[in-house]
Amino acid sequence: MKTELKHIHFSYTTRSGKEYSIPLSYQLFGKALFSAPVVLVNHALTGNSDVAGEKGWWQQLIGDGKTIDTRKYTVLCFNIPGNGYDGLLWEQYEDFTPADMASIFLKGLECLSIGKVHALIGGSLGGGIGWEMLSRAPELASIFIPIACDYRTHDWLHAQCLVQKFLLQQHDQPLQKARIHAMLCYRTPESLNQRFRNRYNNEKGRLESEDWLVYHGNALNERFAVQAYRLMNHLLMNINTGEKTLNCIKAEIHLVSVDTDLFFPAPEIRMCYERLAEEKADVFYHEIRSVHGHDAFLMEYEQLNTIIRNIL
Repeated sequence: MKTELKHIHFSYTTRSGKEYSIPLSYQLFGKALFSAPVVLVNHALTGNSDVAGEKGWWQQLIGDGKTIDTRKYTVLCFNIPGNGYDGLLWEQYEDFTPADMASIFLKGLECLSIGKVHALIGGSLGGGIGWEMLSRAPELASIFIPIACDYRTHDWLHAQCLVQKFLLQQHDQPLQKARIHAMLCYRTPESLNQRFRNRYNNEKGRLESEDWLVYHGNALNERFAVQAYRLMNHLLMNINTGEKTLNCIKAEIHLVSVDTDLFFPAPEIRMCYERLAEEKADVFYHEIRSVHGHDAFLMEYEQLNTIIRNIL
């Protein structure tokens, strides 16, 4: 399942007052547009619009006969402008906020004449942008599934993003260093300790865990631009959906957390659920159990498939 990268072009003025020409790129999977319900997927920090098919980063969930069944739905995914997947990079990346990206996605839907989606699903940063979208368009989705994310960036996550920002400002291997630090936030001590158990690679003269971290740093450096990483980290650092707007969202909301998540801790997401449940009947809480931390939403597919299948 390989689909063409499409573009929508429009002008946009950011919340900071800067005007940009936006070439918003996207991909469609499954049924033709307007022939089936639309499932909008917002990608995570190093993700992109290629969510299904042979190289799709969510191919375990999306495809023919899978949980998000492309024989039943039209699946749409926008690229966050500046993520580099379509070649677009911003030098002045701090001109943009998650609220801007939400508004750009909403403009994209308007250009495609999509006034309503069946479901809006987003993981991590993508879910944060989803919260921002629904705060501006409360009737956009029938179902909202934010996974491993919250409606705002809390202090701990902001601090980790600040460390990432400092690392990305360095001249010597900035992206590799930032990725190594990020991997330690995406996973947990238990996850790494169980996997590597202090095994030493005599040939390379270092711990296998160190070798694994260096590999992930180099691998991302080969497929991702440092300008894109700076933008995405900046967005993750600044999710700030207005709390008073949450109760206006008309969608049925299913919050999905990971019990060991260090980025968006489960207790914070549970607090969001409890706050919403005071005013809203159709809000639900689900929890993935895993030793792997934040990355579990990209690893524990059996649990995630079960959760989403029961929702859809």
